[in-house]
Amino acid sequence: MIYITLIICFISSILLTPLVKKLAFKIGATDKPNHRKVHQKIMPRLGGLAIYLSFIIGMLVLRPEDPYALSIIIGSIIIVITGILDDIIELSAKVKLIAQIAAAAIVVIWGGVHVQFINLPFGGHIEFGYFSIPMTIIWIVGITNAINLIDGLDGLAAGVSSIALITISGMAIIMGDGYVTAVASIVLASTLGFLIYNFHPAKIFMGDTGALFLGYMISVLSLLGFKNVTLISFIVPIIILGVPISDTFFAIIRRIINKKPLSAPDKSHLHHCLLRIGFTHRQTVLMIYAMAAFFGLAAIIFSQAKLLGGFFFIVILLIMIELFAEMIGLAGKNYRPLLKMMRVLLVTSERNR
Repeated sequence: MIYITLIICFISSILLTPLVKKLAFKIGATDKPNHRKVHQKIMPRLGGLAIYLSFIIGMLVLRPEDPYALSIIIGSIIIVITGILDDIIELSAKVKLIAQIAAAAIVVIWGGVHVQFINLPFGGHIEFGYFSIPMTIIWIVGITNAINLIDGLDGLAAGVSSIALITISGMAIIMGDGYVTAVASIVLASTLGFLIYNFHPAKIFMGDTGALFLGYMISVLSLLGFKNVTLISFIVPIIILGVPISDTFFAIIRRIINKKPLSAPDKSHLHHCLLRIGFTHRQTVLMIYAMAAFFGLAAIIFSQAKLLGGFFFIVILLIMIELFAEMIGLAGKNYRPLLKMMRVLLVTSERNR
């Protein structure tokens, strides 16, 4: 039944996207070019509605049962309504944040989706207590915005989200979690149908409707798949979402260095840096897809690692991310602490010869 449902979701998304495109132009949900945008003409940006409607169709057909299902759906409705309004009238950052917190709170407080403890490798566990609820809400809101931040090139957010969903559903199959497998697969099929129209050159953008919905669903599904488990498993969803999380992290560093508000927009995200280096639009998107796939594979390898091996794996991964970020100027042209340290060590070693 699940395979039939996925085919239905995929086809529904393909059929619904042109209709949503017409609707976007009719209601004024369009994206106009400016100095921060890559596109050169007015584009419809309500495409996420096609993804969401296909997702709802899939949920109605398959009806996967889970105690969290109703709260997740209600939270998604709040997120999608927020995205639609933003695509039409451009809501303020504060209003969008309040809506995201409200959606996350419904899932966490009413639905009960939150990380209560982590089992430690050497026995015992850490209880989060009262911090459990705010920590989980911050995770959902953070990942929702991280996906939104990378939505800057044709097919980028949809492709990176699809790779994350493939990894989450694959890990859920390994762990025997039928609900996460089913829902992640439904979202994946709906997104892939839309990606046909969204890959470069895009005919429609997903807009905040799509980016917020995908970020919300990925954050919640990763929580459901990996909550209340070992310390190693708790790190797995962070690795899976390595591209959007690292891009967001270095955006924060960049704004702190430049003494700008954290919400201030700029043109120095990962895709901007790669374009500036000289990669074409399509090459940049495919390169970031490869990075997302690398993180997905890294998450699977890490989940099977022993404690010591997992620790060294994370250290090497973090060094690789930092070096790459410094080389392309992700945190700013002058932010190169690791490269400077390596240069000093190299010069020192040459003098000691």
